[in-house]
Amino acid sequence: MTDDVRNIVLGAIAAGISASLGWLARTYLWRRKLRRKQVFFGLPANSECLLVVNRYAGADGSVHRHDAFALLELSALIKDCAAHAQIVTHDTAQQGFGERTEFCVGGPMSNQRMAAHLRTLLPGVRINIEQDPGPDRVAFQVGSERYRLEPGTSEYVLLARLTGGQEARPVFLFCGQRAITNQAATRYVARNYEKLLRKHGNKSFCLLLKVVNSQAYGPDVVELVGDVTREAQAPAPTAPPASHRAGS
Repeated sequence: MTDDVRNIVLGAIAAGISASLGWLARTYLWRRKLRRKQVFFGLPANSECLLVVNRYAGADGSVHRHDAFALLELSALIKDCAAHAQIVTHDTAQQGFGERTEFCVGGPMSNQRMAAHLRTLLPGVRINIEQDPGPDRVAFQVGSERYRLEPGTSEYVLLARLTGGQEARPVFLFCGQRAITNQAATRYVARNYEKLLRKHGNKSFCLLLKVVNSQAYGPDVVELVGDVTREAQAPAPTAPPASHRAGS
């Protein structure tokens, strides 16, 4: 074998080894990222989860288009985890929580299941469900603070990951003042789950998000108002709440 042929063979072998090592590294990183995603969402491969669908407020049997978009985003996330979703309507999901991961979409006006979760898991949250028009319609009260809706300008949504124990599967709540805020929350958690996992681990949390200028930016511009886990899980206060409006 001449030196030239030997160099070509050795170069081919080195290139093959480098390519194999690169593939193994990429595969390891991909699998590590997938495992972290599965852990955060409680969705091991081939597991089952619940997608609890709300209804369009004021209509029977229909779903608002932004809630439909939220469900599509969650469906893609579930598929990425190699899990399977069972879709149930909010008024037929008469079962406990913790055995399967649950994604519950919509406020208590359009989702009875969400109303039950708020009463049981987040007693410090109050949402004004009165139909009368006024500045406090669908306002959130979290602890001693109140957050009012300004349609298209400043809208709030609660994003919660709640568990009943170390081995229990989580319940995810996407509870917004409008349907577009529900979609914004699902998009936020899909984009930021790694950051949330680093900060909260497998513990329960409840975040208050603000959707900014949705009439121009849709569900894409979201601000984190704060971590309200402690206030949301504590009994509701009796003192009059302080109000928050846009820019406050």
